[in-house]
Amino acid sequence: MKIQPIQNQYENEIIDLILNIQQKEFNVPVTLEDQPDLLNITNFYFEPGGIFLGAFIEEQLVGTIALVKFNQEAGAIRKMFVKKEFRGKEFGIAQKLLEQLIHFSTENGIQNLYLGTVTILKAALRFYEKNGFVTIEKETLPTDFPLMKPDNVFCHLKLQ
Repeated sequence: MKIQPIQNQYENEIIDLILNIQQKEFNVPVTLEDQPDLLNITNFYFEPGGIFLGAFIEEQLVGTIALVKFNQEAGAIRKMFVKKEFRGKEFGIAQKLLEQLIHFSTENGIQNLYLGTVTILKAALRFYEKNGFVTIEKETLPTDFPLMKPDNVFCHLKLQ
């Protein structure tokens, strides 16, 4: 497995991976129109100082994670998805993606990571909690946190 920064040239593969998981697997009522960031990854993620990572197995995109840097010391984790057949401890893809994003964050002066998700993604919530994230109330999010419409659970991780 190889993890690397990916940009607009992988747009079709990214959209296919993410929309299939959101819509078909978890029935989250979200469309491509609700996620304009997917149509311009370079401007949305990289320009403000964030990153978009892809995990590849035999040249196939099997996982993603992204960071939106929304102020000097805080970032929002977005687009954490792994294809169903590549999930679990035997592959460790989600863990490696998160670790690489945390490494990038600390190297770039980000001290706080936040994320929003939906309650039906119970395995995702357990994963984040296992990695030190604490569930917080929406009202305690930074005022400049980039909210996504379907999110109803929010988490925070203080980096060292």
